[in-house]
Amino acid sequence: MANGYLVFVEQRNGQLRKSSLEALSEARKQAAGNAPVTALVVGDNVKALTVGINKCKPDTILVAEAAHFANYSTESYAAALSDAIKQVDPRYVLAANTAMGKDLLPRVAARFDAACLTDVVELRSAADGLQAVHPMYSGKARGVFAFKSPVSFITLRPNIFALSEHENGHHAVIQDLAVSPAKERAVVKGIKASGASKIELSEASVIVSGGRGIKGPENWGVLQNLCDQLGAALGASRAVVDAGWIDHQHQVGQTGKVVSPQLYIACGISGAIQHLAGMSSSKVIVAINKDPDAPIFKHATYGIVGDVFDIVPKLTEELKKANSN
Repeated sequence: MANGYLVFVEQRNGQLRKSSLEALSEARKQAAGNAPVTALVVGDNVKALTVGINKCKPDTILVAEAAHFANYSTESYAAALSDAIKQVDPRYVLAANTAMGKDLLPRVAARFDAACLTDVVELRSAADGLQAVHPMYSGKARGVFAFKSPVSFITLRPNIFALSEHENGHHAVIQDLAVSPAKERAVVKGIKASGASKIELSEASVIVSGGRGIKGPENWGVLQNLCDQLGAALGASRAVVDAGWIDHQHQVGQTGKVVSPQLYIACGISGAIQHLAGMSSSKVIVAINKDPDAPIFKHATYGIVGDVFDIVPKLTEELKKANSN
């Protein structure tokens, strides 16, 4: 009988993704010592990453290590996760709601004819198992879902779930996972980085976003300077992405990336419902806009009515002074 949790722990270039560790921490919390928690890491030369994974207190860490796992491939990674499921027989399979997690889990769920729910913002314990909360209708409502399939797949929104405190005294059992060769119809030979933010947008704790109020693509430097002082990621509204002012990888919104940072600074963004759907779960929202009637102010924690080109450089300069002290 299926029991416990299997968490796919994502790594990029030998670095663990914080959002995956959040998912692992949430699995440990939900298990509450009554169900086993297994972590799976896939890649080439990734066994050293078990040290970081161990700090989130899984019972077992499965390592699928091979040269053909060096670059992410849906088919090869799906084969590894499928073999891990067959070995562990979990009740729930968790991953972060990243581009990789959203690509991988639905494909594997289809192999098992199982339920799959993405972008979950809350997990609740119930008498008959987990219940998952998923935002609906551009964030205007939330649905609560229960799972009936023997194994269920869930991706968790980054920056929503708490990362467990490190416990150096914990020692997980580390096992190598023997993976069946995947019948790959396409082989990833290399990955070229796009013009995305210096900091991963979906996992950033601080985001500075620009809209049509920045007037043109030549003015992104004003916001990037603020990002540099805050250690923030650079975001954008759909309007400026569609206008070709910046790459789609920066887009925040219903058709872009859904983010949940500690601080979101919206510069020259009016606040269309599609944009709000992508950032309304931010802990603190600061809006800077010349229009006092801009819809974004209804959702902002703090609002500044003024010109972005007056306020942002002054804010950047003050931060620069503070950082130099």
